[in-house]
Amino acid sequence: MKTLKNDIEAVEKGNQLFPIFLKLQNFNTLLVGAGNVGLEKLEAMLYNSPDAKILVVADKVLGTVHQLISNYPTVKLQERQFEEADLNGIELLVLATDNKELHHHIRTLAKAKGILVNVADTPELCDFYLGSIVKKGNLKIAISTNGKSPTVAKRLKQVLSESIPDEIDETLNQMSQLRNTLKGDFAYKLKKMNEATAGLIEEKEYKKQSFKYLSLILWAIGVLFVAATFATLWHKEPAFKSYLETVNPYFYYFLIAGFIFAMIDGAIGMSYGVTSTTFSLSMGIPPASASTAVHISEILSCGIAGWMHHRMGNINKKLFKLLVIPGIIGAVIGAYLLSSLEYYSMYTKPFISLYTLSLGVLILSKAFNPFKRDKTVNNKITKIRPLGFFGGLIDAVGGGGWGSIVLSSLIAGGRNARTSLGTVKLSRFFISLTSSLTFIAMLNTLNWSAVAGLVMGSAIAAPIAARVSNKISAKTIMISVGIIIIIVSIRSIIMFGLKIMG
Repeated sequence: MKTLKNDIEAVEKGNQLFPIFLKLQNFNTLLVGAGNVGLEKLEAMLYNSPDAKILVVADKVLGTVHQLISNYPTVKLQERQFEEADLNGIELLVLATDNKELHHHIRTLAKAKGILVNVADTPELCDFYLGSIVKKGNLKIAISTNGKSPTVAKRLKQVLSESIPDEIDETLNQMSQLRNTLKGDFAYKLKKMNEATAGLIEEKEYKKQSFKYLSLILWAIGVLFVAATFATLWHKEPAFKSYLETVNPYFYYFLIAGFIFAMIDGAIGMSYGVTSTTFSLSMGIPPASASTAVHISEILSCGIAGWMHHRMGNINKKLFKLLVIPGIIGAVIGAYLLSSLEYYSMYTKPFISLYTLSLGVLILSKAFNPFKRDKTVNNKITKIRPLGFFGGLIDAVGGGGWGSIVLSSLIAGGRNARTSLGTVKLSRFFISLTSSLTFIAMLNTLNWSAVAGLVMGSAIAAPIAARVSNKISAKTIMISVGIIIIIVSIRSIIMFGLKIMG
């Protein structure tokens, strides 16, 4: 009893709103105002209730509102000033104009008729709020700050949207099927459902933790084994020491570069290909050979990263299937075209440098303008197959770009960031594998020192990249990467121009 009393006192001091979920299609709603605020209110209602019956009244209407309403037959528009008769038969009212006096007047009329009212940017006049909503299929979470800070509510919405996987809807459907098979009273069903969900959470958490520690242990054992073997051979086998002294210095350069670039890729989910290719071109390696070295090194690192994401449940299977086949086709075509032009590498190199320059500008722009979910209704990018084909083609031709193009487009198009990253990583393994096989089949020579250096450097970095990257600002990394790529690419273009001129 004392606990209940304490809970009541806590509520009285804090947020006293009572959350409910309305079947908006069962109500007659009036929206007054069709400017930017009115558009935001209308989008929020239609995103959550596409069949909502809404009458929009406004003397000034944005073109975007016209376009939006054209897709919803249950929404009607009257382009004129508000009239008192508009309240007849209305059960919910949303006021979204820039006229505060008009808001007070309409609210007074509405309250006399017993209509619930929401007034934009005026919490004290509201009977209800249009809170920030997280929607994942059948799962819906409403967030309220009691009108104190819509910005905080939107930020929480973004965090939850990225944290909750899209596959949660599949879990909900499975739980619904389980509930339908249960026999007995309510208490028995509740007990069984609790047992099922508790087991699901515990199993997933256990697997995640076990996999995390197992991966670290195996990686540590592998590093110790390699170090011990290296030390033994160094001290007991003079021939081994002599061999290392004769190894092409390129191997060591690319070993360090591969490690650094893989760490950067782990931090921001992109740019390994473009940074590695830019570095390879600056070291004098032809474009096709540079792209081959990059893609061979990505096979192991992306395979490890993709497997880890799969084990942690970060793969959207449907999205993966839509991406991987077109991506492979595009990668094979791109690798074939670039390999065919290997003889003309002197002339293709500046074009590849122009491409890496554009990606450098893209990465730099993303650092200062991070992705935000589009506010429009049904905002997810839908043309996945063309995106995969284009990403695979450009990735093979330019030695990178799968992450920069595909991942950027998916997140900007409203896809979940975590599952998008995992899916792109896993699909990248297959893109790298097929393009590498095509390059090897087409090319007569290959700089294996560069290949070996990138493979070993990226493989060493792959298991620890995510952990270390959490300590570094992604924005700082993206700015640094963007600037470096731009400088190196411009340098390559200038050197080509000087060679032509003289």
